Amino acid sequence: MLELDLDRASRRGAPEAVLCDAKSVEQVAAIAGEYARLAAAGRADLGPVLFTRADAARAAAVLAALPSAHQDPVARFLAWPAEPPAPSGGLVIVACAGTSDLPVAREAELTARHLGRPTRLIADIGIAGLHRLIARLPELREAACVVVAAGMDGALPTVVAGQIAAPVVALPTSVGYGVAEGGRAALTTMLSACAPGIGVVNIDNGYGAGHLAAQIARWAPAPPG
Repeated sequence: MLELDLDRASRRGAPEAVLCDAKSVEQVAAIAGEYARLAAAGRADLGPVLFTRADAARAAAVLAALPSAHQDPVARFLAWPAEPPAPSGGLVIVACAGTSDLPVAREAELTARHLGRPTRLIADIGIAGLHRLIARLPELREAACVVVAAGMDGALPTVVAGQIAAPVVALPTSVGYGVAEGGRAALTTMLSACAPGIGVVNIDNGYGAGHLAAQIARWAPAPPG
């Protein structure tokens, strides 16, 4: 039996998110269908509802009930309504070390955007080519909060945090092989970071990173222009 947490937005400032990969296709369909039923009945305070880690079958189940939802297959992410709220608060930048980190980074960026923050995604600034990061430092310094996604050795958040004033949300990804251990090496590095001002979320937890960044930036001034 479904029991949606419809009052979470009033308690937390953000509505419920639906983790899809831990649920059957039928369960995901039932949840999406209940949101559709409530909307049709006139309930106006439901969204944005985020569906995370949705493979093709679960995404199809969401879209069958909520055909207007926005889908990003790379991030395995859907949002309903499709349009994010008008942006408020400070800029959230999501940066990632390499193209392989993009699915998780994209999930973080979309989460922050649909929670109402202005966002920007910066890819491919890993420390293997440090000149790429140095070239983007002026842009990174515009942010109220920066999410930094990296796998392998996971050193990028420490380097970024040592160069900017904003808090950094470190997001380890499962990219890597051998002793990288599916993200454990990156997680350990980030937890051991010597730069202050870093908070660390779990491996591949793009939703959690984007949510935390959105909360941090909520009361920051809006970016100029």
